[in-house]
Amino acid sequence: MHSQNITLLAQQLRNKEFSSVELTQYYLEQIKQHDASLNSFITLTEERALDLARQADIRIQNGENNPLIGIPIAHKDLFCTENTLTTCASKILHNFVPPYESTVTQRMLESGTVMLGKTNMDEFAMGSSNENSYFGAVKNPWNLNAVPGGSSGGSAAAVSANLAVAATGTDTGGSIRQPASFCGITGLKPTYGRVSRFGMIAFASSLDQAGPMARSAEDCAHIMNSIAGFDDKDSTSSETKTEDYTAQLNLPLTGLKIGLPKEYFGEALDPEVAKVTLDAAKEFEKLGATLVDISLPNLNLSIPSYYVIAPSEASSNLSRFDGVRFGYRCEDPKDLLDMYMRSRSEGFGAEVQKRIMVGTYALSEGYYDAYYLKAQKIRRLIKQDFVNALTEVDVIMGPVAPTTAFNLNSKTQDPVAMYLEDIYTLSANLAGIPAMSIPSGFIDKMPVGLQIMGNYFAEAKLLNIAHQFQQHTDWHTQTPSLTEGA
Repeated sequence: MHSQNITLLAQQLRNKEFSSVELTQYYLEQIKQHDASLNSFITLTEERALDLARQADIRIQNGENNPLIGIPIAHKDLFCTENTLTTCASKILHNFVPPYESTVTQRMLESGTVMLGKTNMDEFAMGSSNENSYFGAVKNPWNLNAVPGGSSGGSAAAVSANLAVAATGTDTGGSIRQPASFCGITGLKPTYGRVSRFGMIAFASSLDQAGPMARSAEDCAHIMNSIAGFDDKDSTSSETKTEDYTAQLNLPLTGLKIGLPKEYFGEALDPEVAKVTLDAAKEFEKLGATLVDISLPNLNLSIPSYYVIAPSEASSNLSRFDGVRFGYRCEDPKDLLDMYMRSRSEGFGAEVQKRIMVGTYALSEGYYDAYYLKAQKIRRLIKQDFVNALTEVDVIMGPVAPTTAFNLNSKTQDPVAMYLEDIYTLSANLAGIPAMSIPSGFIDKMPVGLQIMGNYFAEAKLLNIAHQFQQHTDWHTQTPSLTEGA
């Protein structure tokens, strides 16, 4: 049961080598033994998990052949799950139990997966280190003194430490790819609109996108087959037809053109990360691909653009958390205004309050044109850079982050340094293109991810490229020890 390969586990379940109940019990025991040192889960849903596993065993017995049936997974704690605590890692939602399922979790349930629990994250998905959680920081399984990345750090740590076969994450500016890189797993941010946002607690509505986090590209492809597709409950959901994301995995890469943006390999990038990234790119040459130097001239504008647009949308989305209808409410308010002010100031953490204030300022009268409108114009330039580049090459490759996972508390007092961690990932969200991180090497025993970006709705192509790399390398099979400093 130690395998984390969905295809193999599905075959073993159908061969009656073990049941979904036994597999689920194994993972629940793993969580109980090891998560105290990682803090990757906020809520463990043991009773529900075993019930879902029993249902999965019946479906397998009846001959259903979806490879996800009976597979234990975890969900990032911003997906609404019916009758199950959903906190967004915030005090303001510490007691929120939704009466409905998000589309992502509903589709995963219909596919037969077993939800083990809800994973820790940066509060309202705002952060790059998973240190902004009301429930405490998550630790990196490769080194308990290091961050796992954010905001999907709990999902990444759980998969990396073999506490779940796979997990869901969300990516607003790199929050699937960066923790995937830091924890040595595979993570995919699909094209904006490819996966429904219904039931996802919103941070920045024009940037948020759900996606899979797993050991391999093949596993991510199986999950995409479940969660991708149009949803009439989400007005931003795309009607572009989905495909079987496993169908192209074994296609050869002969003739593939890979773009390497010169802006990704400047002074901001650690030289050792640059070497690992370029070595990985050269591996693709052995598989028949061609490397091409390209330029994304507006990359340096992605951080200032993002940190106007995202906080602006957050200030609007988070206005609903007022202590009136659900969530945290302050004690003994003097009047309505006091209740609003104290509920929000006591319920939101420092990073969330900071971004709400920045966003409200950028949207205020007299500043909208100077900040928000200008940021949207820059966003269009960034998108056009990708459109132009992807007419010359099939995909773009580069680093996920400037460094490997940094130490806990090392950047909490320097917000600029923290924001710079996302310099290579933000632009894909601003442009809305698909992007993923795959394990590509190690530096001082810490994982390094390779970022692959493609054209709109080219998830199958990205998964094919990643899978071929993983057929010829073993970085994605490496697993951490859970001892400190490992």
